[in-house]
Amino acid sequence: MSLYWRIFLLNAGVLAVAVALLLGPVTVSTPVLFGEALVLLGGLAAMLVINAVLLRVGLAPLARLNRAMATADLLKPDTRPAVTGGGEIATLTQSFNAMLDRLEAERATSSGRVLTALEGERKRIAQELHDEIGQTLTAVLLQLKYAADRAPEPVRTDLHQAQETTRASLDEIRRIARRLRPGVLEELGLHSALRSLAAEFTTPRLGVTAHITPGLPHLDPAAELVLYRVAQEGLTNAARHAGATRVEVHLRPLPSGGVELLVRDNGQGLGDAPEGAGIRGMRERALLIGADLVVGADSHGGTQVRLDIHDTTTGAAR
Repeated sequence: MSLYWRIFLLNAGVLAVAVALLLGPVTVSTPVLFGEALVLLGGLAAMLVINAVLLRVGLAPLARLNRAMATADLLKPDTRPAVTGGGEIATLTQSFNAMLDRLEAERATSSGRVLTALEGERKRIAQELHDEIGQTLTAVLLQLKYAADRAPEPVRTDLHQAQETTRASLDEIRRIARRLRPGVLEELGLHSALRSLAAEFTTPRLGVTAHITPGLPHLDPAAELVLYRVAQEGLTNAARHAGATRVEVHLRPLPSGGVELLVRDNGQGLGDAPEGAGIRGMRERALLIGADLVVGADSHGGTQVRLDIHDTTTGAAR
């Protein structure tokens, strides 16, 4: 039954009850007596309450659909309003769910293209940093050494200081290039890349340990890159924003098959802070390979990032 006929029949039922009362033994005097006025007002109030309740029940599915539309998030694809009853509201709910499926598929496709282009641009910039700026700074370092060996003592001290500054800048450029393009991931694999990432983020104020369970299932390159980038973003957030002193990175198999990545710290936690670009970027990467990403409070305090890859064979296809 359509929404129009539901509302029409509900109101028709209330009006029929009112007409039945008027045709009954109840009479109204002129002028209206106080008792009769109370009966009329009571009947009017009863009809309004009954009409409001019936309309609330009849329009409840529409209100649920409205809440689902207001809270829909393409980065959380598991939330769908339930299709209940029949008629126009059920059809509208089905159409809304189909629209969400289509938008999520289109978003996943466009996000995949963007992230692929982003990885290519990262690789190009890293190559230019290494080949162009890195070689230029190396040449400057050699020239400074040549000049320092032949300069008088007061100038030699300044040249040695310039050497150290140039050497520190060269090391920083190499570190940035490694973060932009995870060459260790391509050359040595995911296990070595995660251990290298943990060592890179380890400082006197932050201890990072990597725990990798042996016997993990084989992962395609797309899934390995997503795991690496999620671990990298989780460590970056812990080092910059969490105020943590200890971070653990776990890579282990799931009991039902697949792989789980867990990054947890002992920092101050997320609190009421909204999700930033880093977390949304992790969610988009997880959607590309059909993985589940959960970012929340850890049971021992701090924050944990958990990425579950249930299917390790179709990540590239997705």
